[in-house]
Amino acid sequence: MSAPDLATPRGADRDALGGAELAVLAARFEGIASKMGNTLLRTGRSGVLNRARDFSCCITTNTGDLLVYAESLPIHVLGADMLSRSMLAAHPDLKPGDAFLHNSPYHGNSHPADHVILVPVFDRAENHRYTMVCKAHQADIGNSIPTTYHAEAKDVYEEGALIFPCVQVQRAGVDIDDIIRMCMMRIRVPEQWHGDYLAMLGAARIGERETLALGDEVDWDALAAFDEQWLDYSERLMAAAIGELPEAEASGISVHDPLPGTPEDGIPIRSAVRVAPADGIVEVDLRDNPDNLASGLNMTESTARAAALIGVFNSLDPSVPKNGGSARRVQVLLREGCVAGIPRHPASCSVATTNVADRIANATQQAMSQLGHGIGMAEFGGFFVASSAVVSGVDPRSGRPHVNQIFLGGASGAGGPYSDGWLTYLHAGNGGMCHVDSVEVSEHYQPLVVHERRVLTDTEGAGWRRGAPALEIEYGPSDEGSLTIAYVSDGEQNPAVGVRGGLDSVPAWNVRRKPDGSEERLPQSGLVELAPGERIACLSQSGGGYGRPEEREPERVRDDVLQGIVTSDRARDVYHVEISEYGELDLAATARLRASVG
Repeated sequence: MSAPDLATPRGADRDALGGAELAVLAARFEGIASKMGNTLLRTGRSGVLNRARDFSCCITTNTGDLLVYAESLPIHVLGADMLSRSMLAAHPDLKPGDAFLHNSPYHGNSHPADHVILVPVFDRAENHRYTMVCKAHQADIGNSIPTTYHAEAKDVYEEGALIFPCVQVQRAGVDIDDIIRMCMMRIRVPEQWHGDYLAMLGAARIGERETLALGDEVDWDALAAFDEQWLDYSERLMAAAIGELPEAEASGISVHDPLPGTPEDGIPIRSAVRVAPADGIVEVDLRDNPDNLASGLNMTESTARAAALIGVFNSLDPSVPKNGGSARRVQVLLREGCVAGIPRHPASCSVATTNVADRIANATQQAMSQLGHGIGMAEFGGFFVASSAVVSGVDPRSGRPHVNQIFLGGASGAGGPYSDGWLTYLHAGNGGMCHVDSVEVSEHYQPLVVHERRVLTDTEGAGWRRGAPALEIEYGPSDEGSLTIAYVSDGEQNPAVGVRGGLDSVPAWNVRRKPDGSEERLPQSGLVELAPGERIACLSQSGGGYGRPEEREPERVRDDVLQGIVTSDRARDVYHVEISEYGELDLAATARLRASVG
């Protein structure tokens, strides 16, 4: 295919903005998105929002293109265009004061647990200009069991979540109470949900207010020119970054562990990548993957596309803006009725933002790494062990029910061509954006006790750039109560894979530790009831390594030893670097070691 003319911006019929004007307006819009995010963080009621920060805020154009976002989860915002376009399709007669609640996995959302508030913004002449998008993971959504990740649900009916396919919740700025009453009746701890709903709505309305002020200040026609020229500029940068790659085809495969409702050997996820540098295009083909499963692990169209984009963006120049302009240069091929594609109703997509989505990103960046050194990444570790579980029950301190997802620790950071793995990355789709829970705060809000949280030595995916080390976390109910724990663990049988000679990570695991000191290996998915005195312990695995570990700079290996990430024995045996018992680097002995292995 031939590339479009990128030398002439699509907005050439308008007055062109200078580079400084583009930069200033991009920063102004990003500031608005940040205000939206700060509102959610400060006013959200559940720990998912006000402690873990599992939410995203962005702004789309009046045609649905992703324009800007604040600090956000990539799996959330890289599909925001589908959310806005589903609003435009369902509600062609938008009016000022409208607001919509959206969580349908069949109409552009990520998964049902991510509630989205969409608020269209109009200029003074009532022309639709932008849409404010606030997406927030909920503590509960009315599933048939107390978790927002129901991996074993055979279909959406067994899953049980309330599904809102972009329904109107405000007209002229006033709540439509029918929807609110439905949620309050069905969702566990309803006042917690309602507080989060109000926080999302407030964040979107603040975005609306600030955008109206910006339009009045700068001029709406100038903002329209910015929209086109900013997206065109981003597209040109993306095309230039792709133009630096070799022309090639490559494929990667990343296997999700078997769970109930999946094949016995797991779910192999294939990503076939074609790079056409002359055209400035990367094509990601996900069609050669299994059909929808009788499981909650199916992708939505939004998360399948976003996961492929994550794999591509992770493999390229990080300075390229991630928005609707740069996304034009990535063609994601999906198949209807596919576990890694477009779901057919009533397939359950309960876990669509994490497990298989991460495998899509892994397979894509694994394929990209085959193009040459400096491209692609190793695999991120699997998500999510019990340290990120949904915990629920009755709090014995108050006698009131509680439900919330905890974020006590998740490593998984993969080695890349420029840096070591991020210790608290959590998982590929999260992008390191969620906060790790404070032990003391978690113990205050939930009836649990955290007994251990530590980095494990010699667990990193070794490489020229290593994966993050694994974390071990152990917790249990307080003395007075019990806990119900729900999780969906991956990576116990298929750890994160290293690339370009990098080594794999260690496997994940989850165990029950009983009061008598005995241990019971737990299944990878489901509900676990912990009685007083029992504990659950887990290992959040590391990411894979990038490049051969024996090529890692000796000084970096010494620093890893001094920080306790690797032992001197592993430094010698895996990295071929000799470190004395006093932490001193022996360059002569290192040279002899490395010469002996070639």
